[in-house]
Amino acid sequence: MTGKTADWFSAEVDGVRFGAAAIAAAMLLVGFHLWNAFAGLIPNLITRPAHLALALPWIFIFGLPPDSSRFHRWSGWVLAAAGIAACGYIMLNRRDLIVQYGALEGWEQIALAVVLIVVVLEMARRAIRVVLPAVAALVLAYAFFGDRIPGYFGHSGMPVDYLLGTMIITEGGLWGSLTGTSVEVIAMFVILGGFISAGQAGVGFMAFATQIAGRLRAGAAKVAILSSAFYGSISGVAAANTATTGMITIPAMKRLGYPPQLAAATEAVASTGGQILPPVMGAGVFVMAELVRVPYTEIMVAALLPAILFFMAAWFGVHVYALRYNLAALPKSALPGWMAVAKSVPFFLLPFGILLGTLKFTSYTLAYAAVFASLVTWLTLAFDADGRFSLAGWWQRTLVALLTAAQQVAIIAAVIICAGIVVGVFNMTGLGVKLTSIILSVSGNTLWIALLLTALAGLVLGMELPTTAAYVICAAVAAPALVGMGVPELYAHLFVFWYALLCTITPPVCGNVFIAAGIARTPWLPVAGNAMRLGVGLFIVPLGFIANPALLELAATPVEALAAMAKIAAGLYLISYAAIGARKTMMWDLLRLPALPLGLAIIFLM
Repeated sequence: MTGKTADWFSAEVDGVRFGAAAIAAAMLLVGFHLWNAFAGLIPNLITRPAHLALALPWIFIFGLPPDSSRFHRWSGWVLAAAGIAACGYIMLNRRDLIVQYGALEGWEQIALAVVLIVVVLEMARRAIRVVLPAVAALVLAYAFFGDRIPGYFGHSGMPVDYLLGTMIITEGGLWGSLTGTSVEVIAMFVILGGFISAGQAGVGFMAFATQIAGRLRAGAAKVAILSSAFYGSISGVAAANTATTGMITIPAMKRLGYPPQLAAATEAVASTGGQILPPVMGAGVFVMAELVRVPYTEIMVAALLPAILFFMAAWFGVHVYALRYNLAALPKSALPGWMAVAKSVPFFLLPFGILLGTLKFTSYTLAYAAVFASLVTWLTLAFDADGRFSLAGWWQRTLVALLTAAQQVAIIAAVIICAGIVVGVFNMTGLGVKLTSIILSVSGNTLWIALLLTALAGLVLGMELPTTAAYVICAAVAAPALVGMGVPELYAHLFVFWYALLCTITPPVCGNVFIAAGIARTPWLPVAGNAMRLGVGLFIVPLGFIANPALLELAATPVEALAAMAKIAAGLYLISYAAIGARKTMMWDLLRLPALPLGLAIIFLM
């Protein structure tokens, strides 16, 4: 086979070249999930184990770093094979397993359960580091040995065959509703994001953002905010947002004389908000729809104004920095022009129009909407940046889309299936209710103390966990406490989710800051400090929508919701001013002193 021919069966993603085997695995994973959207009522003990089986090679084989040790590589093959075999056993024997009513029979099934749980824990460790699987392992230990704990926090115990059976042959553990959401909804939107990011949509939203914001003061930084908002609404993955848009925006800001730590901080803060910005949002919001039992579109509408406030807060921070350090607009020569925008923006707007139109004007499900948008986006991959049709380019961009989607689906599956262990044990033992009682007890049934404790818990958990995992664990414990104090359930979950996502810019473990600092080639600690100053208002917004619940009622009371947004926005601007200051003079710095209490008063007291 010639080198030219071989290129048709390989593709490069993020600097890593994948061969024919990886491409075939990606096609199988993406094809299964697209087929599942249209296939009708397939049993959950078929689709959910298949979801895990298809994800395993992307963590244990294709996802290994190039410098992995020989042991790491061989153990990956063994674990992937063991996990796939265990999933295959469950799918093939589904009918017999159902009538066991959650209890395992014989040492073979117990061994199978142990192997499957170990594979899931190690899969999560390799995908997202050790904290989530460590939490899951501790919770499992509590399930096995909690009957030996005296007093309130003990439980009555349960047989090993029932405990493990609930985990692997029922829908109470690995195959619970969280995994179902990952299979049926999240994977569809991740695939859509993979197809959008592989084509000219990135050129479209970057050109649009540059044309709109580039002419303003601190234009390069405001372009970073807008472009990150656009990209984040596609991917819902903060790290991918930082890495993708940051490769363009951070060097551009540095070339214009921005301090590297400010350039990196701007991108880190802006990229965090995509997880809360409709229409796609992050994987955690799809999980929220399952936990709260409300339609995703209802969450999307409720989250819209807070999401706008997120980016307004980042915009205010950048603007005040621009006033203080005299950051200029982009030169006219750097603006793409409206003609270039008109040529490229349709690649970005078309999938969004189909997605929103399907959700608004038809009765099709979320999964159908994502599939329709993905198919249309796939057709647009046939066009190069100059608008010319290219068969070879279409094929290569399709491969990149498939590989990107497979990688992201696998990582999310690793997170959600492992989190399913935690949720399953909480449900079986009542541990979640007991932990909720601690919050109620410590807070003295005072709402604002409980809110602050919940915010702190979300930030601490999020330091070492992906947003979705931090949200699931924190929501299981803290959200019921907030609901018990009178906070509507959806508001409580949005509150928890918001603080779980802010961990990406909160030291000492702040993933977005690390990525952005690496791109800017500057130490991460000054970047984290600037990110906290730029994003200081972001920590106020969730408390603001609890104090101003009309903000989340856009569908029911739009006038009151917009008035609440305007009030909170005014307070956020004053808070940004207090954190940064608009001029390097004593008089302007003195004005910062009353700005903070005034901003807080506008948000919480007026």
